Amino acid sequence: MKLKQVEYVLAVAEAGSFTGAARQCHTVQSALSHQVAQLESELGVTLFERNSRSVRLTEAGRVFVQQGRQALEAVQRITDEVVASTGEVRGRLSMGTISTLTSPDPIELLARFHRRFPHVRVELVMEGSEKMLTKLEERRLDVAFIGVWPGETVPSSLCSRSLCNEELVALMSPSHPLTAHDKVTLGQLASCPVVDFPVGSSAHRQSAEAFAAQGLEYNVQFEVSTVQHLVAIVRQGLAVGLIPQSLSHQLTDVSTRRVDNAPQRSVRVVWPKTASPATRALLALLAVEDEGAYNGPAPSSE
Repeated sequence: MKLKQVEYVLAVAEAGSFTGAARQCHTVQSALSHQVAQLESELGVTLFERNSRSVRLTEAGRVFVQQGRQALEAVQRITDEVVASTGEVRGRLSMGTISTLTSPDPIELLARFHRRFPHVRVELVMEGSEKMLTKLEERRLDVAFIGVWPGETVPSSLCSRSLCNEELVALMSPSHPLTAHDKVTLGQLASCPVVDFPVGSSAHRQSAEAFAAQGLEYNVQFEVSTVQHLVAIVRQGLAVGLIPQSLSHQLTDVSTRRVDNAPQRSVRVVWPKTASPATRALLALLAVEDEGAYNGPAPSSE
């Protein structure tokens, strides 16, 4: 088995096609397909179910992809750790964040990291907390900033550190009738159309559980994937929303009100137990920002 063959299989799994994988790997499709077929013959298993429209992993393929990612990471880790032993940080840093993160500012944090460690290739994705936890376990992300219900645990294969707990506030257009109140109740919000993130996301669950605890129906009429769309719907007076209090200070042309028995969220930074040198460097930089001078190792798992 060759490492290049492992890379090809992972590329096909990620792209969902041999054509896309060949483009991603900068090779011709025939060569890539030949290498994958050769590997399947060597292993005595079929890694992909192929038809004219799609390519899907078999059960054996899913196991191979999981182990293959770990193998490639281990090979890359050798180089990164050896270089790190000389005091230089190289490699890749793939960071994930929820779109409502305000502290730390993810863009500013990455920019500061890049200035300090220019030889690290930095990547950024914005997704839901659940997807990022899965990617961390699959080693497709190195570190992520997530929002979860206070007290909610992360998978045991990951380390985490709490950054803050905060309440959600009601977001509404300036002309909304509820702006006449200094503070609103969940009961009042239950009578309004609501805009929120998709069902199953941590952001949605935080709010839905708060309403359910009061015996109230959570009337989500608009489902969005970005905070920008959520705010735009609120500005047009189509619905009310619930957002972190820290985010509300950055918005214009909308009104916010505190909420009795408000939903809450816990912002956490999460990373694999076997963190790369680049991940450890980012965590140390984050500790500098949060706690002043810092000279020790990366934060420990909770």
